[in-house]
This record gives sequence, structure tokens and C-alpha cells, in this order.
Amino acid sequence: MVYDKDESEITIEIGNFPDASARSVALKSYIGEDGEAATAVPGGKLHRYVAVSFCLLCILQAALNISLRLALSSPQNIDASCKNLTERDNLRRINFAHYFNQGWVYFHDSFYYISSIKKTWQDSRDDCLQRGADLIIINSKEEQEFTRRYKKIMWIGLTDRETEGVWKWVDGTPLTTSFWYFGEPNNYHGRNEDCIEIKYHDNGNSWNDVVCENENLWICEKKMAL
Repeated sequence: MVYDKDESEITIEIGNFPDASARSVALKSYIGEDGEAATAVPGGKLHRYVAVSFCLLCILQAALNISLRLALSSPQNIDASCKNLTERDNLRRINFAHYFNQGWVYFHDSFYYISSIKKTWQDSRDDCLQRGADLIIINSKEEQEFTRRYKKIMWIGLTDRETEGVWKWVDGTPLTTSFWYFGEPNNYHGRNEDCIEIKYHDNGNSWNDVVCENENLWICEKKMAL
């Protein structure tokens, strides 16, 4: 038997099958129910079944991932996060407004307050502490230049009162970056000069050691990033 479709030729040797039943099976493997030619390849069908099953598993996995994300990003969770963020932002705005209204200046993640009266080094520090801050700690050239722009003699938070010659900042950290004026520190004329002031504004190195009981303006610092 020869069946011709779409210029393709399929030849079935009917005579090779021993009986009519076998010939019928062979014929059905090539002729579909609608009478169209169809080649039955069991191995190919198996591959297609596996591919379809794999695709279905991928779809199910994707659906599961989406469901989990939706659960974690539920309106309740989003509302709670937004609420916490809003409260923090409002509190920060209130704090910043307070410092600005009190005459503080913002520079490089810190607020700074410059006094309008003069006090000793310790009294100056006490005033800063009462304001929730401390005497300024200068640890960069940019911050040093910031203090010089005001052209005022001011206390900073550096002293060697604890151990002579061992300079420490008010937070207990040792001095690593310094901006001493020429010849300083020197305990001038044998005086016990244990506290530091910014004095020589026309020079990048403006620090001078003086007696802590002198009275100067001062500058407070409070770390607070925007």
C-alpha cells in the first residue's frame, strides 16, 4: 500500500504482517482517526510529555513565588513600614528645626553652636553638654577650615589635663590629626596650658594651647546626619 500526502511517500508492506489483526494495528499506526496520515513514534511522544510536564512545573513554581511575594508585601506590612518611616522622618524634621531655630549651623553631618559669651574651658564644655552636645572634635581639614571662617577665638574639645603631653579629645579618643600653629603647644613661660583654642585664623594651622581658666567663646558639636 502506498499513501501519498504533501508530496511525501509512505510505503507500508502489508504483506509482511502475518495476519489481518497485525495489519490493522500497523495501518492504525499510520492512519489517524480522521483519515489523515499520522506517524506514531512512541519515543517522540514521551519526550513531548516530559517537556510539557516540565513547563507545568515551572509555571507552578513561578505562581508560588508570586504568591509568597504578595504575602510578604501585603498592605498591612507596607502600611506599617510606611508609618514607621514617616514617624522617623517627622521626628528628624522636628529635631533639625529645633537646632536651626536655636542658631545652630549644619556642616558635614554635624550641627555646630557658637557661643556669644565667654567662659572657661570647663564651663564651656558644661554648656555644650547641657545642650546635648560637646565641644567640637576636629578630625579633618574640611572641619578645621569650617572653624576658621568665623574668625573668632574659641575653645575646642582638646586637652592634656589628664596626662601632660598626651592630647585627647573630649570623647576620649587620642589626637591623630592636628593643626598646631608654629611652635605650639609650648606651655608658654612655663604656664600649665592644658586646653586648646582656635586663635590664628589667617593660618591653616590655628591651634594654640592656653591656660584652661582663661575665658573664651566656644563651639559645640552634635553629630546628626541628614
